[in-house]
Amino acid sequence: MAQDYDIKDIALADAGQARIEWADRDMPVLASIRERFARELPLKNIRISACLHVTTETANLMRTLVAGGADVVLCASNPLSTQDDTAAALVQHYGVRTYAIKGEDTETYYHHIDAAIDHRPQITMDDGADVVGRIHAERTEALASIIGGTEETTTGVIRLAAMAQDGALRYPIIAVNDAKTKHFFDNRYGTGQSTLDGIVRATNRLLAGRTLVVSGYGWCGRGVALRASGMGMQVIICEVDPFKALEAHMDGYRVMTAAAAAPLADVWITVTGDLNVLDVPALSRIKGGAIICNSGHFNAEINIPWLEAQATEKHRLKPLVEEYVFADGRTVILLAEGRLVNLSAAEGHPAEVMDMSFADQALAAEYLVSHASSLAPGVHPEPAEIDESIARLKLATLGIEIDSLTPEQERYLSSWQMGTV
Repeated sequence: MAQDYDIKDIALADAGQARIEWADRDMPVLASIRERFARELPLKNIRISACLHVTTETANLMRTLVAGGADVVLCASNPLSTQDDTAAALVQHYGVRTYAIKGEDTETYYHHIDAAIDHRPQITMDDGADVVGRIHAERTEALASIIGGTEETTTGVIRLAAMAQDGALRYPIIAVNDAKTKHFFDNRYGTGQSTLDGIVRATNRLLAGRTLVVSGYGWCGRGVALRASGMGMQVIICEVDPFKALEAHMDGYRVMTAAAAAPLADVWITVTGDLNVLDVPALSRIKGGAIICNSGHFNAEINIPWLEAQATEKHRLKPLVEEYVFADGRTVILLAEGRLVNLSAAEGHPAEVMDMSFADQALAAEYLVSHASSLAPGVHPEPAEIDESIARLKLATLGIEIDSLTPEQERYLSSWQMGTV
């Protein structure tokens, strides 16, 4: 039997509780769901194993699941994203068995995932699909109890879609990432702000007037480019999708290949979910002194092994900031070991956007309890009615009212007979 928890320091619990409760003030949608869950107990006796970034916002999701009657175990979805005081508070004040230590090595990281799987979950809750991947590859005995799962991030949905395509995915998973109340806001506004926050905290360098290269123009890339442009940066987009490249061009950004952008880059951010996006063609030509980092889920987006092999010197300038020196004298500065810079060097997405994302998670878990038996193994969209209900709840908490269609307008929209008059 795994130990009850594995965290850095239980003495941090009170500090973590204060921050969790502060974040909760800006998560009114999730709070309203928690109040209903406490009355109705829709997750009563359901075992949930969650592999998510251990932040104050995640803590409020855990509180909501527990309020709904769930038996929850939480582990980290990234070795550098854990907030140690939050982990301590979850254990001490909220009774959530937590396995997460900021800076944990790879062996510990997977030991913690195994501890979450040892919980014999009925529902898995993933951010990057590491738990799902581990269960299907090495812990298949856990499949017997699982009714379904949820996935929080673009990278995870990509991995799960590949598993489903190969016929390997053995249970239904709700793609929470693809909900409108998730990716339109979390991916765009959350990633945009928190990524630049991480860069500034790590480097304290001025962004205005510098050239930023963004690899990837999905919702996360759009958000990064938007925020960087607003802070006075000159933005270049690198893309492989012709439609997204055209959109970036029409949005006013320069679009070019990575190799062409490399000599111009003061800062480079990868945010694609793919492998070796910032690779030899760009790294071999990159501007001296460039700062490179990643805001996609895995650190594989930057070819760090090539950097390690080519560098003649390597200096640790400060925590999470490493300088590589090439034979020709050029330097490249890598942030946060190539891991999620917004969570490793900062605190991740603001509570206001995670309010909706984690409302999606909570309601998707509730949906699985009632509907998993009718869902085939594979990746499923979140039901539109859940997505819309969260948007309406968020508007209500903001004091925003919107119009409704009149009966006449509804008839018009459903009719093909009515045309030009």
